[in-house]
This record gives sequence, structure tokens and C-alpha cells, in this order.
Amino acid sequence: MANDLGWGNRNNEGPPDLDEVMRQFSRKLKSLFGQTPETGGESNDKPKISALPILGLIGLVWIATGFYIVDQGSRGVVLRFGKHVETSFPGPRWHMPFPFESVTVVNMEQVRTIEIGYRSAEGSTGRSKQLNESLMLTDDENIIDLQFAVQYNLKNVEETLFNNRSAEEAVRGIAETAIREVVGKSKLDFALYEGRDEVSINTKKLMQEVLDRYKTGINVVSVTMQNAQPPEQVQAAFEDAVKAKQDLERQKNEGQAYANDVIPKARGTASRLLQEANGYKLRVENEAQGNASRFNQIFAQYQHAPEVTRSRMYLDAQEQIMSSVSKVIVDQKNGNSLLYLPLDKLIAATAANAPPVNTDVPGAPAAAETTTDAKVRNSSRSRERDSR
Repeated sequence: MANDLGWGNRNNEGPPDLDEVMRQFSRKLKSLFGQTPETGGESNDKPKISALPILGLIGLVWIATGFYIVDQGSRGVVLRFGKHVETSFPGPRWHMPFPFESVTVVNMEQVRTIEIGYRSAEGSTGRSKQLNESLMLTDDENIIDLQFAVQYNLKNVEETLFNNRSAEEAVRGIAETAIREVVGKSKLDFALYEGRDEVSINTKKLMQEVLDRYKTGINVVSVTMQNAQPPEQVQAAFEDAVKAKQDLERQKNEGQAYANDVIPKARGTASRLLQEANGYKLRVENEAQGNASRFNQIFAQYQHAPEVTRSRMYLDAQEQIMSSVSKVIVDQKNGNSLLYLPLDKLIAATAANAPPVNTDVPGAPAAAETTTDAKVRNSSRSRERDSR
């Protein structure tokens, strides 16, 4: 046989010599690479080559293939005939070489990103829309075009490798389900404007709950909303609505500014009016109390001498009345002569010529009554008696 390495010429005398087999194998290799094989006579003159060192070298190389290094933040999963037997930590490690064992090194701390509703173009800043992922229905039966990114890492390498066909596919599917559920419970304006952060937070929370329920070994780092807008077909109508809302906010701000300007002034005016009212109240109450006290005093005197008190009160009232008028009208039916006295001029002249009263000395007597004042008072009393 052409490929017979000595097995055909042994004549059933047992297995061939291993050295002879190795020599023939060496000649075969030389003939394949274009070298002239050695003849049998020449080979007999050379020393025999032992195969043990070669086998030992091959064994060392085979054993060396079992060494591997696990980087920081990674884990090595060792499988023996397809069954998980060990999880190795960072550092140099060794496992039984192929075909007995195999190892898979997984980076646990690497943050991976998936895109929902769009795909970023490689080498550029542009992105392409994925409408089958981005279009969602809100609670008020409106459609919203939502694009967001999910960042995740691994927290359990065994669960990730053995419970998932693909970690990326698992995260993508659960992310789409979670965001649709959260948006489906939200109003359109809430998802577009003030509730964007809340939608992201609720989506992240729901995703983590589902991933933990299925023991995927995946940890959601963040959910970031990249873009939220109405569909392109109704974009113009929504822009008008946004402008109207901005006008509303502007008018509210202007009204608030006007209120901030007017309200302090009104409060100041109200405070001043309250103070004036309180002052008027105190003044009126004091006057009323004074009048009541004076009336009580007069009433006490009246009870003791009614006639005298009545006459004195009448004369005092007439004195006050006559001192403030410049004309006197009397009835001349009886034909009596009228004595006219210029009381206003006499009173003014008397006030001008009266000496100043020394009020610094306590207990000083009042100024003596002038002759003119006495005459005026007597004349008034005479007219009063005549009229009676």
C-alpha cells in the first residue's frame, strides 16, 4: 500500500517498531515538501530518533492551551463537556484543555447600549427612524413618536449565558414592552413635555422588574428619552398647539408680574386705611366717652339745682352761638327800641388789647374781666329776660 507505514510487511509478527513508524512518517513529510527522502540504507547508518520528546512537547503545548487570563471586571465561565462547573474571577487561570473543557470570558462591567425607535449611522451623526418601534399609543388615544436608548450591564454571568439566547434581544424586547405600557398609561402632553423624566424612570423600573422575574442576570443602568414628538403627519397642528400654549404661559407670567406689582400696593393701602380707621375709632370712642362723662357730671349738678343748671346751660349755649355770628336778628313787634352793639368788633378789639396771661405760674388767677365784656354780657342777659 502507498500509505502503509510498515504495517503490511510485519507478517503477523506483532506491532511495528515505533521508531520505524516515526522515520517513515518523517520521510513522507519530506517528500510532501519536495525533499528527497532518505533511502533505507542511509537511514540504517543514522541513530534512531525517539518519539517520546515529541509527544512530550505536544503534551506541553496541549496543556498550555488551558491557561487563560480573566481581566478586571470580567468573569470566566468554565464548561466541562457543555456543563457549567466553575466561574472564575479576575486573574490568571487554567482549565482542562479542549476537548474536555472550554471557557467563556464575559465582561460584567461593560455598559452596553441598545436603541429603540432609531438606529445611529456608523461614522456619522445621523440616525434612521424605526417606525415599527417608535410609534406608540397614549392613554388619550393619540399617537406619539418616541425614541429612547437603554444602557445595561450584567450582574449574574451564569443567568445571562444560560437563561438567554441573546442578552441584547432580551433587553430590546422587554424595553419595547415596558415603554409601551408606561406610555399607554400617560396623556400625550404629559409624555411630550413635563412627564418625560417620569416616563423614563417608570420604564427603567418596569424593565428591571421583568428582567429579574425571568432571571436574565441583566441590570438596567439608564433609560434616556432621545426624542418625543407627534407623528410627522400632524406635526404642523401640534406646533400651533405648542405656540398657543406658549402664549398662554406668557400671559400667565404677565398676569403674575402685574399681580406681584399691584398686590403689595393694595396691601399697603389696606394697612394704611386700617390704621386710619383704628385711629378714627379710638378718637370717636374717646370723644363719646368724654361727652358721656361730661353729661353725667352735668346731670349730677342738674339733680341738685335744676333751675340754676338749666339757666347756666342756656346762657353758655347762647354765648357760644352769639360769639360766632356777625349779625343779630330780633323781633320788633312790641315796638321796643333796639340797642345795636357791634359785638364782633368789640370782641376783636378786646382780644387784641387784652394783656397776655401768664400760664407759667401755677395757680395764677385768671385775667380780670374787662368793662366791655361785662357790659356785653349784661346787655345780652337783659335782652334774654325781656324776650321771656
